[in-house]
Amino acid sequence: MRDWLPRVTVATIVERDGRFLMVEENVHGEIKINQPAGHLEPGETLPEAAVRETLEETAWQIQIDYLVEFSQWTSASGNHYLRSCFAGRAIQLMPNQILDEGIIRALWMTRDEVAAHHNRLRSPLVLHHIDHYINGKQTPLDIFSYYD
Repeated sequence: MRDWLPRVTVATIVERDGRFLMVEENVHGEIKINQPAGHLEPGETLPEAAVRETLEETAWQIQIDYLVEFSQWTSASGNHYLRSCFAGRAIQLMPNQILDEGIIRALWMTRDEVAAHHNRLRSPLVLHHIDHYINGKQTPLDIFSYYD
């Protein structure tokens, strides 16, 4: 029997005018900063999950351009995550979109502003992925296959 199952998550880096689309969220009573991120749901591809999560957490409709990095991370609580971090472009703000529970607000922050809040980041992968994006790390989306 298998007791250990990693959590499959997605995150999105969206940059506009030198600022990154971030979310401020309440995580077990603590205010954290994260990229738009969440869990893969049944029947969707990883890029589709990234688009959905970004809309649900920021009210921004986006287009995914490429994969920045696929990462593994184990949190202090012992949860293991497989995180696909994508880069995309902001297309349109959907002002009537209701944000997910726990999301306080979406905000645009520079890399240095994100780094200044290092103690409030949801995980070390937040700044890690921004830095990989800034350094040009890119993998085409055709690396993914989906078989129904």
